[in-house]
Amino acid sequence: MPDTDTDTDSTTDTGHAPTTHDAQDDPRNRDILIYVNGDLVHRDDAKVSVYDSGFLLGDGMWEGMRLYDGEWAFFDAHMDRFFNSCKAVSLDVGMDRAGIADALRRTAEANGMTGDVHCRLMLTRGIKAKPFQHPSLSRSGPTLVIIMEHSKPADHLQSAGIRLATVPQVRGLPHAQDAKFNSHSKLNCVIACLQAEQAGADEALMLDPHGFVNTTNACNFFIVRRGEVWTSTGDYCMNGVTRAKVIELCRQDGIPVFEKNYSLYEAYSADEAFLTGSFGAQTPVAMIDGKPVGDGTRPVTARLQALYKDAIAADVAMQKARAAGG
Repeated sequence: MPDTDTDTDSTTDTGHAPTTHDAQDDPRNRDILIYVNGDLVHRDDAKVSVYDSGFLLGDGMWEGMRLYDGEWAFFDAHMDRFFNSCKAVSLDVGMDRAGIADALRRTAEANGMTGDVHCRLMLTRGIKAKPFQHPSLSRSGPTLVIIMEHSKPADHLQSAGIRLATVPQVRGLPHAQDAKFNSHSKLNCVIACLQAEQAGADEALMLDPHGFVNTTNACNFFIVRRGEVWTSTGDYCMNGVTRAKVIELCRQDGIPVFEKNYSLYEAYSADEAFLTGSFGAQTPVAMIDGKPVGDGTRPVTARLQALYKDAIAADVAMQKARAAGG
């Protein structure tokens, strides 16, 4: 049963409060090679221009993926989101999916990576002629950066779980900035994370514009009530690949799942709660606004974690078979 005593020290062995992206320390990461526009350079030398539109404006899209046995889990779904997002903001990727796959392969091979790896694939509109907003000032083509790290989620994420605090910062309306964009412009999420930290929690639980429970600052959010799995409608949340996979697995395995509006009232009285994301898969939530979640047992979460592992294995096997078939 997770420790839910609010008076205990919840910091990790790294000296900071836990987050959903805490990883075990791996000294190999000190010498990783980073992909920067076709070149593979040591992390200390991996740089982009101060005139880059990603640095100046947050004008870019990114994707987070995990490597399992030499394959990127649910690669097609990640590429769907990445290319759809870039198309929606008229951002030229500069290559097709095969080109992205080759860049990922080169980076993984250069680092000797086959598994327990997290990747952040980032594309910006490129270097600007002047430090101003108009997209036409980006004239030299896009900037593509790939960071891969040896990365295993820290053990405490599963044992202790994450503490959430509801914050004033919300996920906005699509015509302001659609949350489905996995964009470099993450200031609203950073503000939410700061608000949660100042409230003594690990991460923020964000509401939608109507006051219904939505996501955290970094992940999608689910609750379990009486054997049913609930998550938000999806109207105001990131188009999470892991979120979609969990919903699909529930339906395939006969677990009642609902994408619906619900309030903090239902969240506070949930039997279980968990977060989804490519890094941590399904991360348990131990506390919301100082209130322990359920009795600390997590049978539905554990069941979904097992189903998710099986789904990854099946996806990896399918990709290997497809590659072997030419």
